[in-house]
Amino acid sequence: MTEERSADLVDSVLAALADPTRRQLLDLLAAHGEATATTLAERLPVSRQAVVKHLAVLDAAGLVSGSRVGREVRYAVRPAALDATARWMAALAADWDRRLAYIKRVAEAVEDPR
Repeated sequence: MTEERSADLVDSVLAALADPTRRQLLDLLAAHGEATATTLAERLPVSRQAVVKHLAVLDAAGLVSGSRVGREVRYAVRPAALDATARWMAALAADWDRRLAYIKRVAEAVEDPR
């Protein structure tokens, strides 16, 4: 995956996860496996239509996928996009750890000029 594509993926995942309802949907799907929009709407304080719109955003971000079974569309979590975002966050945290360790070494050298 190119760096630009990876950045776009992370951006879309973070935007999708910014909404608490979408995070709840992911939690429900992770806990229960596949589910329909109707089943998910029964567990949330929003309409089925709202759930479908939220699922579309999650799908566009690569976080869920829907598969048609008869007349129903069953949604399931797709972890790859979340894994890529977690790797990006871990790399960011490691960069900050290195920077802070450097600042600490500089500050300690100023305090103890030996």
